[in-house]
Amino acid sequence: MAEIPGPELLDVAIVGGGPVGMFLGILLARQGLSFRILEQRAGSSPHSRAIGIHPPALAALAQAGVGAALDAEGVHIRDGVARSRGRLVQGLSFADASPASPHILTLQQARTEAILEARLRELAPGALLRGVHVQSMHDAGTHVELAASPAAGDPDGATCRARLVVGADGGHSTIRRELGIATTGRDYPDTYLMGDFPDTGSDGATAVLYLEPGGIVESFPLPDGLRRWVVHTDSLLEGASARELAALIRRRTGTSVDAAANSMLSAFGVRSRMAVRMVQGRAVLVGDAAHQVSPIGGQGMNLGWLDAAALAPVIGSALRGRPTGLLLERFEKTRMSAARRASWQAGLNMALGRPLPASCLEVRNATLARVLHSTWLRNAVARRFTMQPVGRARQ
Repeated sequence: MAEIPGPELLDVAIVGGGPVGMFLGILLARQGLSFRILEQRAGSSPHSRAIGIHPPALAALAQAGVGAALDAEGVHIRDGVARSRGRLVQGLSFADASPASPHILTLQQARTEAILEARLRELAPGALLRGVHVQSMHDAGTHVELAASPAAGDPDGATCRARLVVGADGGHSTIRRELGIATTGRDYPDTYLMGDFPDTGSDGATAVLYLEPGGIVESFPLPDGLRRWVVHTDSLLEGASARELAALIRRRTGTSVDAAANSMLSAFGVRSRMAVRMVQGRAVLVGDAAHQVSPIGGQGMNLGWLDAAALAPVIGSALRGRPTGLLLERFEKTRMSAARRASWQAGLNMALGRPLPASCLEVRNATLARVLHSTWLRNAVARRFTMQPVGRARQ
């Protein structure tokens, strides 16, 4: 088999070149480590399912030199409101809850990935290899060997040898499978239909949750005058049209969107999966390979970035021969705890959005309004939704 271009023995092989894998590559390049990112997609994806960047992740991305570019292109959401049957339930101010980190950033995932890739190519030209499908791995004790599927013009396939391997290859992780790491979790009954339409409303840069008897409708501003709509559905509406989504939005919220101008449409179900460990031998799992959480709340991509930010210095220490046993143990413990917290929050978000009889909805909404009348509780909820520690904000 041919050898992946590069040093005879890499410091790190990253399997998966999505936003998490590329971010980790940037962090390793800044440490001067040798690495390759092996991505099975031949080109970048045009799809933009993930859009939200929460303050902790934005701070980590800033340290990697991409925060300013993301900040300049994204929409700054400083406020959110919940409405029901045409009436205000309660509002949240992310700026009041955390003056030092006053907003959530929304940006289409395709643009986020493009910014990350540009930074990666600036720091480590040639490190990202596309069209490479890793099929198996072998821990040889002193290093790890990866076998990849044949590339164009290479009938014998390719191998990659690295001192460490990181699986950033998503929910169906090959690396997790090769390590034999089990997962726990469940498939939820909740299904959603989402799409992007021109924003013709008056909500500006405010996120809106419509708590309706038929199920929640979420609305988030995006760059280029767009707004993303996410609707809870009774079943998975694969093959649904933009016109059908527009009809659901109008029926539940009274808002009209232009179906003919729809630019993204996707139906999805929800699953939660947690690997029983993130570290094994010379391999580490990050992102969805380690923990899949519901996309409701927009935490998954952020969790992966924070995994990478926590892992990069540990990798640097390990490759420089420093003792890292306790560091890896702490990394795994803290990141799995963060994933469990995010999964719990996502479950709560979904429960809040399920259909309810109008009478029960009124009682629940009134209870929410009373609870969130407290400034401290309102700010605590806002901080929880933005993946920040709950407590009094520091000025």
